[in-house]
Amino acid sequence: MLSLFDAALIGAGAFAAGAVNSVAGGGSFFSFPALLAVGVPPVVANASNSVSLWPGSLSGAWAYQRELRTLARYLLPMALVSLAGGALGGWLLLRTSDGAFAQMIPWLLAFATALFAFSPQLSAALARWRGHRRGAGGRGGWLAQALVSVYGGFFGAGMGILMMASLSIAGHDDVQEVNAIKNLLSALIYTVTVITFVVAGAVSWPHTATMLATATVGGWWGATMARRLPAVWLRRVVIVVALLLTLHYFFKVYGAA
Repeated sequence: MLSLFDAALIGAGAFAAGAVNSVAGGGSFFSFPALLAVGVPPVVANASNSVSLWPGSLSGAWAYQRELRTLARYLLPMALVSLAGGALGGWLLLRTSDGAFAQMIPWLLAFATALFAFSPQLSAALARWRGHRRGAGGRGGWLAQALVSVYGGFFGAGMGILMMASLSIAGHDDVQEVNAIKNLLSALIYTVTVITFVVAGAVSWPHTATMLATATVGGWWGATMARRLPAVWLRRVVIVVALLLTLHYFFKVYGAA
């Protein structure tokens, strides 16, 4: 049974996650630490967080259905790679002990924070590199997507940024097309990992139900506020929060050493 304080804390974290995901991404920096803060074991917290944010990934994919229709032949092998990679990542998470995963949390957060903070520079570098290549697809793109999918199934934070990079490596240079493919493949990865976590009984449903409700409201609120708040300032807030959380978990895990 959730206490009122715990429900308020994870509800606020999920609300913030839904809001920032609808504008700038990076929502897991709010929702995942909130679950840890109320005492949910790390592996269960990560699984519950994935389930909580899953509906948002589905709605994002649905919004781009028109752009995706013309890419059906290309998307089939990419979808299969994403499903396999997501399932493998979810399986690896379930095979990881809470103690081992707790040791990895600071490094995973640091990696995701760096990805989020330097995503504009990464996109620019990939655009320059992509200028020397033509065409999309191929084994390089499949391999990059497979690695991103495993990471997404295992942890998830920063997956969207990694996937946009992998799609650039595959040769895509239209921003709307990249975003459409990213949303679809992310939804597939979340779907297969959610099924894996639910079947394995790794989800804390009282926490997840609370977060599902507030994340949905947060996503709606974020979308309505997107026109009023410059995305660059929201990105800066997310980066500062992510950096502080990363430092906190490094101190928590290694400070006593």
